[in-house]
Order: sequence, then structure tokens, then C-alpha cells
Amino acid sequence: MSSIILVTGATGTVGSATVAALSSQGAKVRAGVHSLIKGENLKRLPGVELVEIDFARPASLAVAFTGVSTALLITPFTQDQVAMAQQLIDAAQAAGVRHVVRLSASGAEAEPGIQLGQWHRQAEEYIKTKELAYTLLRPTSFMQNFVHQQAGSIKEQNAFYLPMGNGRVSYIDARNIGEVAAEILLRPEGHDGKAYTLTGPQALSGSEVARIFSQVTGRTIAYQDVPEEAVRTAMQQQGLPDWMTESLLELHAISRAGYASGLTSDVQAVLGREPYTFQQFAETYKDCF
Repeated sequence: MSSIILVTGATGTVGSATVAALSSQGAKVRAGVHSLIKGENLKRLPGVELVEIDFARPASLAVAFTGVSTALLITPFTQDQVAMAQQLIDAAQAAGVRHVVRLSASGAEAEPGIQLGQWHRQAEEYIKTKELAYTLLRPTSFMQNFVHQQAGSIKEQNAFYLPMGNGRVSYIDARNIGEVAAEILLRPEGHDGKAYTLTGPQALSGSEVARIFSQVTGRTIAYQDVPEEAVRTAMQQQGLPDWMTESLLELHAISRAGYASGLTSDVQAVLGREPYTFQQFAETYKDCF
């Protein structure tokens, strides 16, 4: 019987990309989802089965990890994500999982770091206390965030709004993160104890991103820098909790200051090919904009 690979957070941006990458290589994938209804699209992929994961029901984690050889551990963006990560790690060890890949974030190793980085670092440190083979993936900001967060204003106003000044960001296509995760999950040898910082091939400012969108869409797309206080007010009006608002603003501040512009060759080192450019991403998702 072929080994089962578990992907938690399987309906998210990276989770779904990983499931697709694994399925395309003929893997037997168990997609861990919070809602079986939301995971229906994943069931259409060859070799994919769904399992419900409820952190309030530890028994559901035990079921999800049963018979699993390798696993990608993704936790949701919540205030108690460290506790959730620890639950996943404990469940993986209890089930005898051979190798886990933990989705972390770029800069998680920096101390003291921003709040998001601190949470990811706590999860990373917890893995290191266990008798588990592990690999850490630390991606930069996803190109797909422009689909989820900016597509509306790009379509309707020919503009997108971010509090990032002239800061450059080495955006990465989430499909590349999924492909890297799949490669390690399928062939974990040589990746134990390693941390990969995953970036795209170039660091782009908001104005440079706008020029690419303009070229791809055939319309003039503008980047509008927004004052931090205006963004804070907008988030509060949307009802976001204070911890989330401040965490996101910290992330934008790091980008504005130029700390998110570093480039690595880690994607190429794992996959043997260059990561997607922002131009390629924009062409693929053109209809969204």
C-alpha cells in the first residue's frame, strides 16, 4: 500500500497548491480541512481524500495522522496558532510520522522580530524539541495575496492600495511553495533539519508591480501608498481584532523599511528550476484583474 501524505490547512493558499502538486505526481494525499464542504474541490483531484481536523477535538487529529508517512503542517492565522502548531506536532510524533514539513515565514529566525515571526519561531523551536525529522519552509509574501486582497480595487478602480512606501518585496508564487513542499514530502532524504527561505526571483516595489499589471491587463494600473493610520482605521472599521490589525501593520512596516527584499536560491536548489516571476503570475491570473 502506498504511503499517505497529510496536508493540514489544505484549503488555504499554500495547502491547496501543495495538494495539487502532490496529486500531479501520483501521490496519495489526505487533505486536512476545517470544513468538508469547503474542501469539496480538492476531492476532484486524483488520489486526494478529505479528513476533518478540529483542534477542539484531539481525536480528529489522531484520525488525520493515522497511517501518514510525511506531513505538511500549516496552522491558521489566529491568535492561538502556536498552541495549534504544538497540537499538530504532538499528533505527528504520536502517530510515528517519518518527516514533517512546517510552513513558517521569512524572518522567523530574527530576534526579537515582529509578532508573526515570534509565533512562527515558537512553533519552529517546539519541533526541535521532538524526536521528529523536520524541514522548515520560510516563504516571503505570496503573489496570490494580490488575488485575494487587491483584485477588487484593481478591477474596479485600476489601482491597489498598500502602506508600503517604496519598499521592495521578493514576492513568491504560492505554486512554487507547494511544489517545494511536495518535493520534500515525497523525497525527504537530505532535507532533515534544514530551513529554506523561499523567495521569488526579484524584489519589486509597488510601482513596479503596478507596471507589470498594466502591461498584462492592457490598462493603466496605479499603486497608491496609504498612510499606516488610514489602514489601521480601515481595518478597525472592518471589525478586525486588534491583534490581527497590529500584526498586519507590523508586516507592512517591515516591507516598507526594505527588510522583505532579500533574495535566495532555495527554490531553485530544491526544484532544480527558477521560481515563477511576477510577470508569469500576473499572466496566469490575468482574469482575476
